[in-house]
Amino acid sequence: MLQMSSVIADVEANINKVREITKGKLDSDVLVLPEVWTCGWSCSNFINTAQDLSDSVVLNFLSTLAKSKNINIIGGSFILKKDNQYYNSCPIFNRNGKFLGLYNKMHLYSYYGCEEGKYITKGENPLMINLDGVNFGLTICYDIRFPEIYRAYRKAGADVLINCAAWGSNKPIPWEMMTKSRAIENQTYMVAITQSGYIENNEYNLGESRIIDYKGEELKSIMKGEGIVTSELNLNEMYEFRDKCRILEDICENYEVKALCVK
Repeated sequence: MLQMSSVIADVEANINKVREITKGKLDSDVLVLPEVWTCGWSCSNFINTAQDLSDSVVLNFLSTLAKSKNINIIGGSFILKKDNQYYNSCPIFNRNGKFLGLYNKMHLYSYYGCEEGKYITKGENPLMINLDGVNFGLTICYDIRFPEIYRAYRKAGADVLINCAAWGSNKPIPWEMMTKSRAIENQTYMVAITQSGYIENNEYNLGESRIIDYKGEELKSIMKGEGIVTSELNLNEMYEFRDKCRILEDICENYEVKALCVK
């Protein structure tokens, strides 16, 4: 996972930053980037940094990077323009640089002065992608507050859950607790990657990106600054753990709440 501090509204500068951070050999199978690394978390700048699929410098860069480094890329997110609508979209590429598809963020954060929903159209469906035989369930930032999407991924066969974020520095406890909870309750690995550093208007990104195992244990992290960390995920151990603790079999078909009114 690659943690970085994006330059607000400067796509070229941010591409160059990723290029510099990834200089040299990447000894990994998958590279994961943070949410809106292309433009930073500045909702008012989303539209003027948007990219069309047909001529996107962001997608061209990620494709070239994947092929040159022989690595699968889960490309954080960029602002996609499609049919006069705008999406917060996560692109995926295989080792050959082939564009595999997009996950469009389903839950849009529009609180405490943020206006994502004013500019962005929400996605309609989760997307699970298979890379080198491993199933990755994709989510973006505010999606983490909705456990339903992660349970849907687990039921569909996800091995690793991804959350690419630009998480504010004033919310460290929810970030840590929810990312670890999604891993624990679904018995999956979790890659929780967020931006670091200054945003604008005295706002900061948290940093504190983590790779978490299926029991909630932190394997690797980048707490501050910029850089890359890698962790090996032992899927066989995870499958053995699932066989011993079959929590999905204990899910009830009906959770209808019956309210008891006592006078």
